[in-house]
Amino acid sequence: MKNILIPIEFDEMAQKLIDMGTTLAEKFHSKIWLIHIAAPEPDFVQYTSGTRPNDEREARAEVLKRERRLIQKYSDALNEKGISSAALMVQGQTIETIMEKVESLNIDLIITGNNKHGFIFKFFLESVSDSIVKKSDIPVLLVPVEEK
Repeated sequence: MKNILIPIEFDEMAQKLIDMGTTLAEKFHSKIWLIHIAAPEPDFVQYTSGTRPNDEREARAEVLKRERRLIQKYSDALNEKGISSAALMVQGQTIETIMEKVESLNIDLIITGNNKHGFIFKFFLESVSDSIVKKSDIPVLLVPVEEK
C-alpha cells in the first residue's frame, strides 16, 4: 500500500481521518494524499442590490485561499512527522473528482468518514462515503463519525 487518499472537509472529523491515515502510513511506509474538493464555479450567480460581480469573485477567492492554506497546513504537519504527504485542492464534482484522482495517483486505499444517517436521509440522499464505496475498485476504509 503505497498511496492513501483522504478526502478532507474542514470539520472536526478531518483530524480523525488524518490520524487513521498516519497510523497506516507509518506501518506501510505510504504516502498520504489529502484532497479537498471545492465546489465548482457556479454557472449563474444572482447579485443582490448593492453587490458587484467582483465582490462575489473576491469573496470566493478568499474562501479558496483559506481552504488551500488549511489543507496545506495538514500536509505540512504530516511531513514534519516524517510521513510523505501532499495536499490537493480541486474544484469539481466530488465523487467524479475523487475517482479521477484515485486513478491518476495510483491510490491503493481511500480513507473517509462514515456518517450514520437515518432511514429518511438515506431514502432521499446518498452520502459521499456510500458513493465512494459503490464506485471504487480499491479498498475504502470507513471511519465512524459521530453526529452532533
